[in-house]
Amino acid sequence: MAFNHLPAGVHDALAPLSVKPVTHSVPMAKNHRPDHPQPDPASRPSPETVLHRLASGPSRSARITHTEHLPPRAGRHAVWPDRIRAEVIAAVQARGIEHPWAHQAIAAEHALDGDSVVVATGTASGKSLAYLMPVLSALLDGSEAPNGRGATALYLSPTKALAADQCRAVRELAAPLGNAVRPAVYDGDTPFEEREWVRQYANYVLTNPDMLHRGILPSHPRWSSFLKSLKYVVIDECHTYRGVFGSHVAQVLRRLRRLCARYGASPVFLLASATAAEPSVAARRLTGLPVVEVADDASPRGELVFALWEPPLTELHGEKGAPVRRTATAETADLLTDLTVQGVRSVAFVRSRRGAELISVIAQERLAEVDRSLVRRVAAYRGGYLPEERRALERALHSGELLGLAATTALELGVDISGLDAVVIAGYPGTRASLWQQAGRAGRSGQGALAVLVARDDPLDTYLVHHPEALFDRPVESTVLDPDNPYVLAPHLCAAAAEIPLTEADLELFGPVSADVLTQLEAAKLLRRRTRAWHWTRRERAADLTDIRGTGGPPVQIVEEGTGRLLGTVDAEAAHSAVHEGAVHLHQGRTYLVRSLDLKDSVALVERADPPYSTAARDTTSIAVLETDTEIPWGSGRLCLGSVEVTNQVVSFLRRRLITGEVMGETKLDLPPRTLRTRAVWWTVTEDQLDEARINPEILGGALHAAEHASIGMLPLFATCDRWDIGGVSVPLHPDTLLPTVFVYDGHPGGAGFAERAFHTARSWLTATREAIAACECEAGCPSCVQSPKCGNGNEPLHKRGAVRLLTTLLRGAPEEAGPRADGADARAAGEGEAI
Repeated sequence: MAFNHLPAGVHDALAPLSVKPVTHSVPMAKNHRPDHPQPDPASRPSPETVLHRLASGPSRSARITHTEHLPPRAGRHAVWPDRIRAEVIAAVQARGIEHPWAHQAIAAEHALDGDSVVVATGTASGKSLAYLMPVLSALLDGSEAPNGRGATALYLSPTKALAADQCRAVRELAAPLGNAVRPAVYDGDTPFEEREWVRQYANYVLTNPDMLHRGILPSHPRWSSFLKSLKYVVIDECHTYRGVFGSHVAQVLRRLRRLCARYGASPVFLLASATAAEPSVAARRLTGLPVVEVADDASPRGELVFALWEPPLTELHGEKGAPVRRTATAETADLLTDLTVQGVRSVAFVRSRRGAELISVIAQERLAEVDRSLVRRVAAYRGGYLPEERRALERALHSGELLGLAATTALELGVDISGLDAVVIAGYPGTRASLWQQAGRAGRSGQGALAVLVARDDPLDTYLVHHPEALFDRPVESTVLDPDNPYVLAPHLCAAAAEIPLTEADLELFGPVSADVLTQLEAAKLLRRRTRAWHWTRRERAADLTDIRGTGGPPVQIVEEGTGRLLGTVDAEAAHSAVHEGAVHLHQGRTYLVRSLDLKDSVALVERADPPYSTAARDTTSIAVLETDTEIPWGSGRLCLGSVEVTNQVVSFLRRRLITGEVMGETKLDLPPRTLRTRAVWWTVTEDQLDEARINPEILGGALHAAEHASIGMLPLFATCDRWDIGGVSVPLHPDTLLPTVFVYDGHPGGAGFAERAFHTARSWLTATREAIAACECEAGCPSCVQSPKCGNGNEPLHKRGAVRLLTTLLRGAPEEAGPRADGADARAAGEGEAI
């Protein structure tokens, strides 16, 4: 099996533009941003050689379940658009880029025509140059304006690291243009003494949606000269604006458009995205504007070898005596160690902050046994570090001082880490789009690259490494967001009213449900109507009503008890499970124990320690049906979609031995419950179906519970979500349905769209769930099929065979897929729990 390009979404035919093909050849890496010295690809081992070395030995070779070879691809050039300023072209050519790729020229032409455009091409395809050509030309034109500051541009990125990286690149690229281009970062790390200069003099401001929401828009009078001259808004890595976060960002952008209109500006939006399905649809929902799609990637690409890697079974036994595989964390640490010893520049992507820290610590310990000089060449990178720590790590990675890095998705997005030879992905990242984005971090200099997906011991990862077609034969997912979620919309209507009083004419901008939400806000006395406009009535800042990242409150500060030193922060939503009393916290390779968690003051006190274990919180969940919106018969059972209230409580934590994951004990916790009103999909079965499936009362709870666990694990294959974005509850007799019921719910107020996706793809989703359980070789259920790492009931009871029979019977009555998929949004679940 081979591909000529990375999996792509829908590639619509583009209208012919004034782009002429260039027939002469240009070296493959010439249109790569030359911020750093480009290593000679010929001096590096091939990705096949690197993989062969990693897999050497009889036990290692058996761990590779599939290898995919994506051949190199030649690039297609075009001439420079004739409306791009000659000085800009000269500056770009001075950086080693003789001609643009065809997709760059097409995107620039659309921008120059005043069309909002999304460039949805693969990693290292030069999306930055596609939007910088028109932006720099506009800024250069504006610098020659007789009065005023001339044109301005705003750049939005989802992370501070990406904004800092882009600012550095723009400064270098625009250096020949003199003072005409004045880029500056404006985010939470910007010193206060610099912020006034940025407001008054910068004409290319790089920030993030959080700062736009809390800092710029509420202070728009101080930004008035910038906003009235705003020509372009660049939205980088726009595919990350999905789910609840994306829905919030969509409303922030509508507030921005409203203020720009009041100041007489109508900026063009330029969006850059990794290859995604239907990018123009997602971009339109994000911005509220028509957006032209440019998705035909004309850039070259080196060979990519992609290996699927399954850790071996160990001699250990987990809960209920289930067989246990070696952890993806330990396996990834070994691979990162081996790659570093080979001198292969690598990044290991890890799903959690703690996992990134743990992998770097293990790799450093093992490198010390080989060559102590290599220890300092491996580090961890994650969110929650202090700004100076992040900048130092980025510089070390850019310079090549670091050979290996264990990173969270903070480095997945756009930050130029050219020169990498290999990427190790510790566990499926939740979507195919993220998988390809992470894999694309290697090989950005045009050389061949290796990507390795290391499976975790859970149903989805196990399914994928044995069903490679689910990764390589399917397009990436559509970006899912729902700006009309009333829980999202309400605080932004308040913020908009505080910025400038809302009028009826504004409601069209904010969406069809805004009138109803406005009425509710007026009834709640948050807004008051005076004559023809609604006004914010409170003394506090309206922008503080919501955290657009959906973290549920101010971040919890992690403070060293003995010294008072601030180590970092953790999101409020994650605090119950991440920094509860007794939790192990890793920071910069050092281990700390949490001594106390003060939820009122948002402070966790920690002390230095070296316990031989990690910790994992456990929770319990109950659920009540508030309203059933839709239900369809599945045989004599029912498939339903509606609103629910979920009550969740972290009740204990497990101590697991490092490396092996062996459970050493469980400690109870006393933390308050949290409630959530959200959306859920649920299915019921009748007595007749239970008789047909040979499910008696003794095994009913275990069969439902096992089916619930596995279905949660498999849903990310069908919805743009992560396993931790959703939760589940299974009940042999639920008081609201009066039948055996399995619920799967979205983990954010108002819903995230995942329940809708599950409802409309239920036949495919539950068929894959049944197959994953049935195909597992274990006897009675294990983490690869039906056990959950966060089960509030300690994975008790579970009945694997009963789950297979139950799903088989249920699916016999399933109709065809229930209509078109609904749009929705993302979330961070408070936790995944079960009620039995």
